[in-house]
Amino acid sequence: MIFDKEGTTTIVDQEKKVITTFLKNLEDRYSEVENDNLIVNLFSFEKLSAGDVLEFLEISNRHKDSGKSFVIVTDKVSYDEVPEEIMVVPTLQEAKDIVEMEEIERDLGL
Repeated sequence: MIFDKEGTTTIVDQEKKVITTFLKNLEDRYSEVENDNLIVNLFSFEKLSAGDVLEFLEISNRHKDSGKSFVIVTDKVSYDEVPEEIMVVPTLQEAKDIVEMEEIERDLGL
């Protein structure tokens, strides 16, 4: 698992190409990034389904409940294929933009 910290945001990448391993590693090391906004980069996964993305729903909800952003980056699954409570975008730049917008909303108390 690779953590790339940029300010208050951490981008999480994975060398292993098994979604369950990635999720377990993220859960195991969550305390290292729990205070950051998280961008989970799933571009290394050649095959990915909406069900795979939904595996992140619990950690996403927990992270958002603590007042931080949680965004998944993949072009294999559309945001239309998953519930709106989990944020999926096709590019890393869009993920960064979402985090920035959510930070502004939190600062404004929206």
